Amino acid sequence: MWNAFFHRADYLAIKPEILLAMFGLAVLLFDFLLEKRDKYLNAVLALIGLGFAGLQLGMFWPLLVGEIPYTGFGGTLTLDTFAVLAKLIIVVATAIVVLLSMKYLEIEGANYGEYYAVLLFAAVGMMFLVSGSDLIVLFIAIELMALCEYLLTGFLRVNRRSNEAAVKFFLLGAFSSGLLLYGMSLLYAIGGSTKLSIIGQRIAERSPGDPLSWVALVTLLAGIYFKIAAVPFHQWTPDAYEGAPTSITAFISVAPKVASFAFFIRILVAALWPLRAEWQALTIGVAIATMTLGNFAAITQTNIKRFFGYSTISHVGYLLLGLVAAADGNREGLSAIMIYLVVYAFMNLGAFAVIIVMRRKDLIGDEIDDLAGLMGRAPALAILMLIFLLSLAGIPPTAGFIGKYFIFLSLIETGHYVLAVVGVAYSVVALYYYFRIVVAMFMKKADDTVPLAVSPGLRVALGVALVMTLGIGIYPQPLITMAREAIRPFFG
Repeated sequence: MWNAFFHRADYLAIKPEILLAMFGLAVLLFDFLLEKRDKYLNAVLALIGLGFAGLQLGMFWPLLVGEIPYTGFGGTLTLDTFAVLAKLIIVVATAIVVLLSMKYLEIEGANYGEYYAVLLFAAVGMMFLVSGSDLIVLFIAIELMALCEYLLTGFLRVNRRSNEAAVKFFLLGAFSSGLLLYGMSLLYAIGGSTKLSIIGQRIAERSPGDPLSWVALVTLLAGIYFKIAAVPFHQWTPDAYEGAPTSITAFISVAPKVASFAFFIRILVAALWPLRAEWQALTIGVAIATMTLGNFAAITQTNIKRFFGYSTISHVGYLLLGLVAAADGNREGLSAIMIYLVVYAFMNLGAFAVIIVMRRKDLIGDEIDDLAGLMGRAPALAILMLIFLLSLAGIPPTAGFIGKYFIFLSLIETGHYVLAVVGVAYSVVALYYYFRIVVAMFMKKADDTVPLAVSPGLRVALGVALVMTLGIGIYPQPLITMAREAIRPFFG
């Protein structure tokens, strides 16, 4: 009788999430046993958990390649190559952030075990968000992710900027959650079910231009646009980036974006595909507005974390262009998004690793001028930062070029030539403002001549980011193959 209720395959499908949740709880308990000097062991335990989760995901991949996706828990959760690739990005990004955090938290005097536990819980929410195929599962997952983000943003309790950023983030996030939930409730009213596949069938049966479908689409997209920081729901991004601990700024700039875009793609294809003409038109307008504001606002920034906040917004605009191509049935549009998410994770985390190196007890290190003369003080760090910035601008032979190339290729293949030209033009603008940092590092003199100390964790993080940024740029074929396999479940 027990076997009738316990489906072993279902629980195997969420084994990575279970592992991370268990290690998150273990960190909370383990923290009580540690002396202050041994708090770094919390990070080690978190890394072990992420390693086990990543290993399990790696074992899933060959089992799902070329196969029908696994659907478990009564059709509420889907495990396919798309979910596995997105989860792998989330796990690797979280592991790099843990490496970035070890020395940073020690300098801030905030080396608490709950930091790493909440990071792991956030990753659990993101991983369920990637696999969810039911509205209830998706909403719970996105709220778990969001609540952990709010906590981590305000983690520096004695820092007013951190507290203010967390409050703003929470209030705007609550508003967006209301919009998202309202859109989901309308989808439930249309489909009579919370399952995405059934909702998609019911929407297809309704007449074109159905008002209820339109309202559901608009409110749902508004909620998602907030999660991905698209215009006009981007207001939280620069404030949250500036006020959050720098390691958390790195985290929320990458991992939640991967999870949110994976959720976005799944709900568009599985439930809202009959409305693709409508959401394509909305996406075109939002993508242009997002690229415009992100690129031009970044030009005027002096705080490097706000600078990267607007940079992130501009990259969201490029990612949305992939959805425009996908709405025309172009497979390369979705595979381009997956490629872009992978390369963006490594080049952005690499840039933040260099910023974190600048942090000392007497220097916050989050102004562009703080990087002045870096080539004279630490040539290796200056060259690394240059590589990451060139990649963010999309210059070959870096990984960023590969990401933008496939986005623009998908637009050309679907006849969106104007959008492709606009995207290329904004890439030129991006090159200008990224080189503001390059000029500061290479052309200006440093006021501070204190040597920079790079911890072992930061060395590993910088090494991984560098290898992936250059490796994918020089030999992208393995990633291209994985991305195409990842989107196969959507097109067969």
